Amino acid sequence: MSFAWAKQYEPKTPLTKWLDDKLPLPRLVYNAVGAGYPVPRNLNYMWNFGVLAGFCLMIQIVTGVVLAMHYAANQAVAFGTVEHIMRNVNWGWALRYAHANGASFFFIVVYLHIFRGLFYSSYKAPREMIWLLGVVIFLLMMATAFMGYVLPWGQMSFWGAQVITGLFSAIPLVGEPLQVWLLGGFAPDNAALNRFFSLHFLLPFVIAGVVILHIWALHIPGSSNPSGVEVKSESDTVPFHPYYTAKDGFGLGVFLILFAVMVFFLPNALGHPDNYIEANPLSTPAHIVPEWYFWPFYAILRAFTGDLTIPFTGIVLIPAKLLGVIAMFGSILLWFFLPWLDKSPVRSGHYRPLFNKFFWFGLIPTMAVLFYCGGAPAEEPFVVLSQIATAYYFLHFLVVLPIVSQIEVPKPLPFSITEAVLGKDATAEARTGTVDAGTAGTAPDGSLQPAE
Repeated sequence: MSFAWAKQYEPKTPLTKWLDDKLPLPRLVYNAVGAGYPVPRNLNYMWNFGVLAGFCLMIQIVTGVVLAMHYAANQAVAFGTVEHIMRNVNWGWALRYAHANGASFFFIVVYLHIFRGLFYSSYKAPREMIWLLGVVIFLLMMATAFMGYVLPWGQMSFWGAQVITGLFSAIPLVGEPLQVWLLGGFAPDNAALNRFFSLHFLLPFVIAGVVILHIWALHIPGSSNPSGVEVKSESDTVPFHPYYTAKDGFGLGVFLILFAVMVFFLPNALGHPDNYIEANPLSTPAHIVPEWYFWPFYAILRAFTGDLTIPFTGIVLIPAKLLGVIAMFGSILLWFFLPWLDKSPVRSGHYRPLFNKFFWFGLIPTMAVLFYCGGAPAEEPFVVLSQIATAYYFLHFLVVLPIVSQIEVPKPLPFSITEAVLGKDATAEARTGTVDAGTAGTAPDGSLQPAE
């Protein structure tokens, strides 16, 4: 986003002037994360998680590249090479634990990033493309994490690959050939391990490329903010550096402390003990479960226990397995349509009382139940709880959100970001004299009006 008052980059030495003419990399950095990038002055710590997610991606790429130097994607030795890394490679245990826990922390900060986007409606115009690219990043992360979970070739790695790739067999006609094509055979073995290793190594760089597009898309409309009001004047903004580099630095410090605690004191707390048993196709674990960050979607998958049939005929229209697969992928794909499902002109959840209630007392408890049930055994009462939570999850996005966005009467919005921070500024309001959908309240009859 271009602001007339944004500080311009000025090279001061002959070398920087020459570089600015030939390859303006310093100017790019200055305008992207420096004093040349004005951002809303009221961003809170929920806006830290984008930077933290980028840092997690860097950890995963660096540790992953080093680990790949010592790993062999062969089912005969894969499990042994992981133990070799842990016991014989200098600092190999730290690299492996940092990589394994880095994946969990990556998903933690991304889930919090998504949570912030949902509450503050960061998917609304003019930021739809930022949100859509974010969903693409999340899908790529899930694919990368699944294939990485297979590489240690422990019991949960093998059976997780067997179960997840087996989902494709539910697709009519092409399902089983597709599963064989993915695995390179009829069960996870050398071919699958080589394919998953190659893709697991490649996809983080693809994610990095999409992240660049994500940031590029962000810089066109500029950052959103907790009030949901667009920038009106220079007083609404501060330079990204030093204000938010300092704030992000503090958040990064807290993150690194928690990350170090996990790596050095609780390295296996987020993993599964069965993965320290070498893969055995003849011994099925009592409870096959994916990594914790897949649990809500695994719960949705398992919530479908009956076929969809034509009443009184017994003719099966859609088998239960296929219903579960459709629902699992649909639970993420529907996020692509949020910018058009939520029609409220107000962005921030702080000014949407009805939306606020459904968010905190509907969606958040539902996600908590799905997380818990996804890691629990496939037995009662967890199956019924999964079914109830799954039903509300889709109901919330497809029915509740569109209806609420049409009928609720939002609270009056502040006239500007400065007013949201410092209080009402009648002089600035009279001088500007403009109102738009992002900075207006809503009258009882549904029309937009300035905040009183």
